[in-house]
Amino acid sequence: MLRSHTCGELRITDLNQDVTLCGWVQKSRDLGGLTFVDLRDRYGITQLTFNMEENAELCEQARELGREYVIQIKGKVIERSSKNKNIPTGEIEVEVKEIKVLNASKTPPFTIEDETDGGEELRMKYRYLDLRRKPVQDKILLRSKLAIAVRNNLSQADFIEVETPYLIKSTPEGARDFVVPSRMHEGQFYALPQSPQTFKQLLMVSGYDKYFQIVKCFRDEDLRADRQPEFTQIDCEMTFVEQEDVLQQFEGLMKSLFQEIKGVDLPNFPRMSYADAMKHYGSDKPDLRFDMKFHELNHLAQGKGFKVFDEAELVVGICAKGCATYSRKQLDKLTAFVKTPQVGAKGLVYVKLNEDGSIKSSIDKFYSAEQLQEWADEMGAEKGDLLLIISGDKNHSRNAMSVLRLQMGEELGLRPKDQFAPLWVVDFPLLEKDEETGNFHAMHHPFTSPKTEDLDKIETAPEEVRANAYDMVINGVELGGGSIRISERKMQEKMLSLLGFSEEEARAQFGFLMDAFEYGTPPHGGIAFGFDRMCALFGGTESIRDYIAFPKNNAGRDVMIDAPSIIDGEQLDELHLAVKES
Repeated sequence: MLRSHTCGELRITDLNQDVTLCGWVQKSRDLGGLTFVDLRDRYGITQLTFNMEENAELCEQARELGREYVIQIKGKVIERSSKNKNIPTGEIEVEVKEIKVLNASKTPPFTIEDETDGGEELRMKYRYLDLRRKPVQDKILLRSKLAIAVRNNLSQADFIEVETPYLIKSTPEGARDFVVPSRMHEGQFYALPQSPQTFKQLLMVSGYDKYFQIVKCFRDEDLRADRQPEFTQIDCEMTFVEQEDVLQQFEGLMKSLFQEIKGVDLPNFPRMSYADAMKHYGSDKPDLRFDMKFHELNHLAQGKGFKVFDEAELVVGICAKGCATYSRKQLDKLTAFVKTPQVGAKGLVYVKLNEDGSIKSSIDKFYSAEQLQEWADEMGAEKGDLLLIISGDKNHSRNAMSVLRLQMGEELGLRPKDQFAPLWVVDFPLLEKDEETGNFHAMHHPFTSPKTEDLDKIETAPEEVRANAYDMVINGVELGGGSIRISERKMQEKMLSLLGFSEEEARAQFGFLMDAFEYGTPPHGGIAFGFDRMCALFGGTESIRDYIAFPKNNAGRDVMIDAPSIIDGEQLDELHLAVKES
């Protein structure tokens, strides 16, 4: 090794030791007779000192060091006269006796410090430099710790880690596939997996009992802060289980991870049906760190001559505790917010329950104070509270109110990052209908089993059939989702038929799986966690890009290596692909 210690290792107990350190020059300070250099590696920072009186030549060498030079030094650990309590090595410094420049550096395009002057696009272009910054390193190290903890926990529970293929067959799973042309099979293509779903089911058919994999998946879809074209899943499957077994197993996993990584004891996870989640929170991933449940007001608000409410499918409100003091400017800002395209409401009605007992509303001329008080009583509101109400068709109104609820929670400081509210959402619909085409789509995926008690509806009212499916939600983030799978050929054929597959199409796409079901398939189920999202939740931030070593930007590009890029004509010819001429 070129070093005896790391730059974050030395303490006051190491006084007078001769040491060798290697790292990057963070910064230097020339104080005339003394020169100080901060030497950095991923373990921390150690201050180096050079004394002009003792060794002028060495001091001159130190003054010529630029930022990010890679150096090796030899010296003695001494007590620091001006101690720095902000870093673990702040009680000592190294009096340098020898210095060697291992590699020089150009001036970086942004400062390699906790608070940098580099914008996101610039830092992504020079990601290898951005990765040197401690806040970024901390996130990558958190990801590593979390992955190791997951592996240890599942291995101790007898799960087997099995790798599944990356070059597979294109199958409809809800998003577009990334496809890979085959050179040896002209006109044919592989697809990169959106998930290892069918392979993990085949492993259950094979008798492997408990499987997991921390695996890359790929979806060619529009991007946002919590999505990337390639992302990582913790993919798991178990045999001879019912839904409760899966929930208990992976609730235990999450409790263990929170305790080990964050020192947090999570409570037992409550259960909420999909129907209740949508009715009370307008979302299948509600944030339960704060209350502010929805209250449906159709029976109180309609039939009073206010056309906006009378013609609405749903009139729904929330109670913001203590917010009757909101000014007209604040209320106008909330109204403008709900009218943005991202939220999509047509307007916002407010009712103030003033501390003096008076009631003020934006629709006073349609409703008496007594009638508005009935709304307040229905919503459990008290003096000083503010009622916010949205109306329209049911789905859009619930969605808009869900966004407004989260916005109010944020404004009122009700979503602290150091509090965690876990939840299982269960009893999802098996199918959802496309409003434009009228066709059914699988809400989770085509391999999810229907609830046994709803099987009698599968022919007559398929939209009412509930799925044996479940999502784990923490702080309004869907961390993972899974289901008990279909394990019988006839039921799988029926499911594919409901989704509009002909017998020939079903056979072409999933014949291999249905054939496997005829060879003694055990009941099985599982779950997949979004590992990048999990890292962001544990790290207390929203963007998953911070926890990926080399992420893509919002346009799906890697600006560092300039990908995707054009390939040359010879490669295209080998792949039997022609380039369209513009």
